[in-house]
Amino acid sequence: MIPRTLGFVGLGRMGAPMAARLIEAGHSLVIFDTREDAGADLERRGAERARTPAEVASRAEIVFCSLPTPAIVRDVALGQDGISAGSKVRVLVDLSTTGPGMAKTISAGLAEKAIAWVDAPVSGGIAGATNGTLAVMVSCPRDLHAEIEPILQVFGRQFYCGETPGVAQVAKLGNNMIAAAVILLSAEAVAMGVKAGLDPKIMCDIINASSGRNSATQDKFPKAVLTRSFDFGFATALSYKDVKLCVDEAEALGVPMIAGSLVRQMLAATNAKYGPESDFTSMVRIVEDWAGIEIKSQA
Repeated sequence: MIPRTLGFVGLGRMGAPMAARLIEAGHSLVIFDTREDAGADLERRGAERARTPAEVASRAEIVFCSLPTPAIVRDVALGQDGISAGSKVRVLVDLSTTGPGMAKTISAGLAEKAIAWVDAPVSGGIAGATNGTLAVMVSCPRDLHAEIEPILQVFGRQFYCGETPGVAQVAKLGNNMIAAAVILLSAEAVAMGVKAGLDPKIMCDIINASSGRNSATQDKFPKAVLTRSFDFGFATALSYKDVKLCVDEAEALGVPMIAGSLVRQMLAATNAKYGPESDFTSMVRIVEDWAGIEIKSQA
């Protein structure tokens, strides 16, 4: 892989470790984040800070972004000081979860300025971003994918979804819906066990050795629920946004999403009660309140 000068906009909990992996792979990096303290470690490792996304895009041909909401991605891509205003950029790779509708809108806006758009939403959490073990879902023209594939490899395993803008976003939304849904279903099942007198750790162990095993009982409950920390690393507001986008897209396509609608409502309730910055495992706390128990390790 030939080292390049790359741009990176958005240095949050996912963006910062992904940007760090690009530096570790030998690339030079031009970075931007609205928070002045974000990216300090990257600067110590040689990254250069820009004043605006447009400046990033005037210093790098390929720019990555990792941002929290579709509206922010649109503004960063197409706004007055956005990436589309840069003089050098020719490819924008979006690692965010924007939803297929916004992906199509941004892709069309960039095309007017001869800038290619790549959907590359990722899944695997902060640990995956740090260790380079993310699942990277990609949609873009095949020839463009051939060019950027070696760069994306530093993030993890790639899944090419097709050429249509937004199709990778559909895959990501489906995954995030399931990730949220199994927290809720597992919380209800384990709460029932706790109320009947079972140790929740034992119940999780049984589920994980049986046909009900899932990412919640394998990872999220041991790390963030049984310990009572509720800090797995994904904000309720972001999960709610993703699930809402998923349900909306399913509705637009004429696909029933009855269970998904219930998950959306549960995340809305969690967001209202515990706040948008709470962890999405806080859904468990609402189930606990209703059941009159606590799901905590008895060790």
